[in-house]
Amino acid sequence: MKRTSVRATVLAAITGLAMTVLGLPAEAAPGPAVHRAADTPAKAKAVSGYWTAEAMRSAIPLDKLLQAPRGVLKDVAKGLGTVIPQSVPNGGGAWTGGGKVTKTAGRVFFTFNGRKASCSGDAVTSTNGSVVVTAGHCVKYQGTWHTDWVFVPGYDNGNAPYGQWTASKTLTTPQWEASEDMNYDVGMAVVNQLDGKRLTDVVGAQGIAFNQARNQTMYTFGYPAAAPYDGTKLIYCSGPTITDFLLTQDHGMGCNMTGGSSGGPWFLNFDEATGTGVQASVNSFGYTFLPNYMFGPYFGADAQTLYGKAQAG
Repeated sequence: MKRTSVRATVLAAITGLAMTVLGLPAEAAPGPAVHRAADTPAKAKAVSGYWTAEAMRSAIPLDKLLQAPRGVLKDVAKGLGTVIPQSVPNGGGAWTGGGKVTKTAGRVFFTFNGRKASCSGDAVTSTNGSVVVTAGHCVKYQGTWHTDWVFVPGYDNGNAPYGQWTASKTLTTPQWEASEDMNYDVGMAVVNQLDGKRLTDVVGAQGIAFNQARNQTMYTFGYPAAAPYDGTKLIYCSGPTITDFLLTQDHGMGCNMTGGSSGGPWFLNFDEATGTGVQASVNSFGYTFLPNYMFGPYFGADAQTLYGKAQAG
């Protein structure tokens, strides 16, 4: 088969485990893209009231609402190695180990094109104590920023044991903003205080890492809501990782998580006893012809700049 035919076949076969929309790389990309969300008490109250237990249960995994890819990508810019501190292998199953991850990881809910949708996210250490890391397509897609955006840490079948945290603003990388380049499918949110408290004062925070060595053992978590999962439980995978050799430079791991897990954290140096690690990627996409494999973007220099912008907000 000719190279062009192979490439066309690959492009046609990709689907969104987390969204698999590909775009042409941005030229001379600007800084992180920012969207103002529930940035007043009145707006935050309205968004919280919108997400009832039934509304959260009925939210559709965003991946079911997405379209097919359309392009090729280039490598991710790498900066200086940086770590902000804070059962192998497993191809997918409910997390029963407890620890901090059961509080920092959670479901993300928002409105996309008039429909209730869901992803996953994680609270990380930050200067403002209010940063949630997720996927880029979980904050913006097809030129539209999602609305009614909330983070529910420790989500439990419609229950919000640690509250619903509305976003005052959501952010993404300039490459995702400009062309939905899957190498840069990283999003973040700055959430409002709840009852006078900051997010990480309530649920704690995981560390976050940038520009780290590839092909290490990692753990990934999320709330997949498409069959065989239903979005009610925190699911995890763990094992050695590879670097995608097809259309991106993403991390890859054997994992059967499905739609709704998008934006869930990937950890380096994860400690099962304490449920802690340093986050170095998010659940992003999967290939239809490579079942039970998940891919997540490399946290390079642009993800680090995005984090700097978010924690200063």
